[in-house]
Amino acid sequence: MPKNSLRDISQVTPDPTALKALAHPVRLRILSLLRLDGPATASGLAARLGLNSGATSYHLRQLALYGFIAEDAERGNARERWWRAAHESTSFGEGSGDAEALEAGMAFGQAALNWQIMQMQSALRNQVNLTPEWRMASTVSDYYIPLTAAQAEALVKKLQTLLWEAMQSAPPMGGPYPEGIEPFAVILHGFPRPPEDGRAS
Repeated sequence: MPKNSLRDISQVTPDPTALKALAHPVRLRILSLLRLDGPATASGLAARLGLNSGATSYHLRQLALYGFIAEDAERGNARERWWRAAHESTSFGEGSGDAEALEAGMAFGQAALNWQIMQMQSALRNQVNLTPEWRMASTVSDYYIPLTAAQAEALVKKLQTLLWEAMQSAPPMGGPYPEGIEPFAVILHGFPRPPEDGRAS
């Protein structure tokens, strides 16, 4: 990709019903695998996830029903269907005041958080297998900064813009990736410190 060129990234903003469907932990994992590693079959995904192909096929159909994945006609045949991610990114309206959207967003957020924690724990266990360069590039950090709600929103948007531009400058997800390039996870959590026992809210 030429220097300073930014590619378009396909994105989906699901409605509350679709977001609830995506909030299933197995579906989140399937979608993540299809986005990061490219197209796969139900049997291939089942082997990776430790599930039977029937259960995996059911979750694939649900993901397809809500438009998160699509059949990869170029790879499929009469015996086995291949599936691919339909978009590279999913967004949802965290700030919506609609009760149904808020409930769906909370369910999705919880499922996504569980998946992110699993990924972070796996990454920490894998530290010993990394090259020194990748260990130097990795971090587990937190920052507490006294801010107003408006300042916090501006900071989050600034970070998201920076990360989005990095995605646009990088090769598309799904591989194969050029030598030396690996999918690099940046998990962004931002929130006002929640009240604790003994501390006023």
